[in-house]
Parts: sequence; structure tokens; C-alpha cells
Amino acid sequence: MTHDVATITIWLFAVYLALGLAFALPFAVRWAGRLDPAAHRGTWGFRLLIVPGAALLWPVLAVRLARAR
Repeated sequence: MTHDVATITIWLFAVYLALGLAFALPFAVRWAGRLDPAAHRGTWGFRLLIVPGAALLWPVLAVRLARAR
């Protein structure tokens, strides 16, 4: 793997994570309750715990959220 390919891969991963974090915060606060009724009653501790998972799985959650509407 050349240096350029490694640099591009790291930048793509950083962009993916930045988009994931931008999605995960509003998802944890507002949108999680649309997918799961138990999440609607979740505490702030629960919401904090789902942020990392939502940031990594944001494409899947975005599709499920779009279908739920």
C-alpha cells in the first residue's frame, strides 16, 4: 500500500466518522424513539451510550429511519 493510498483511506474514514457523529447526535436525542418505542423513554445515560454505535452504523440507521417515516 503506497503512502497516498493510505492517506486517502484515512481521510475517507475520518469523513465517514465525522458524518456519523453529525448523524448520531440528533439520532440519539430525537430520532431513536421513532425506531424503538423503548428508546423514546430512554434516559440521557442511554442516549450517551448509543452515540458511538449510531456514529459507526449511521448509513443503516438512516435507511431504517427513512423507511419508518
